[in-house]
Amino acid sequence: MSHAKNPELEKQIKQACELVHTAEKEIGKVVVGQHKMVNRLLIGLFTNGHILLEGVPGLAKTLTISTLANSLKLNFKRIQFTPDLLPADLIGTLIYNQQTSAFEVKKGPIFANIILADEINRSPAKVQSALLEAMQEKQVTIGEQSFKLDLPFLVLATQNPLEQEGTYPLPEAQVDRFMMKVYVQYPNFGEEKEIMRRMAYTGSRNEIHGILTKENIFTIRKLIDQIYLSDKLEDYILHLIFASRTPEQYKLPELKKYLAFGASPRASIALNLGAKCVAFMNGRDFVLPEDIKEIAQDVLNHRILLNYEAEADGFTSHLFIEKLLKTIPI
Repeated sequence: MSHAKNPELEKQIKQACELVHTAEKEIGKVVVGQHKMVNRLLIGLFTNGHILLEGVPGLAKTLTISTLANSLKLNFKRIQFTPDLLPADLIGTLIYNQQTSAFEVKKGPIFANIILADEINRSPAKVQSALLEAMQEKQVTIGEQSFKLDLPFLVLATQNPLEQEGTYPLPEAQVDRFMMKVYVQYPNFGEEKEIMRRMAYTGSRNEIHGILTKENIFTIRKLIDQIYLSDKLEDYILHLIFASRTPEQYKLPELKKYLAFGASPRASIALNLGAKCVAFMNGRDFVLPEDIKEIAQDVLNHRILLNYEAEADGFTSHLFIEKLLKTIPI
């Protein structure tokens, strides 16, 4: 089945793309560089996927997320995760009202469209499992009652590298719930000079205007659903995922000795959606192999778990995925 031209869809995609580029420019008024991080956060927003950012402190992870939230006309809440945080601090609790002699629900900060879970790996398992229900089911339970969360609902989490003091590793089941894990890099020389100039200034900061509304986001999601992904590219995605589980069947026996677990079916869903969104961001109504390769690292790096032997040999999941992308034919 070949891809039939759809001029109306192409036109709608072009219009929506212009709006997205305006939002990116708006974010650029505050955030210097970090184009990849902004791009991945927008992909998460448009495909309904939660994003995990990892990087050392001071790389503008929190600033970028709060700036993105300001460029959207959405409800935004920041939750600072600490070792003494309780599930009730996140989702809310029941409070006894003496006048009515009844318990009333006091909703927590999770009831917003965009949640910035700052330093998510600094809090214990109980809090993480409360967040997990919200991420997966788009609802939370307080007392006996379940409450639906307002849509769109997106968790954008930051974590410091695990070598840092006072961090708890996130459980695999939770990490798998994140559509992408993005490693945030240091800025380059020119970017850092611009950051230094902007931030070493005590006057008022640039104002950000809200560009994208809820309606825009739902419209863009509908457009992404209509983007064409060929049967061959669907197979390519599946071959990548299957090769991550049984590399020896794909002429990659040397990867087998390093592998603990391959990618789950969530990875194939995320690659499919993510590739369509990359095509959309590039103003196309069809997916190219490059779109899949562009996001493969971010979709797979937290889903492929390597063993101690890999750690001893300095073999990372990044190298593992690179091998897959070079070897698996399209």
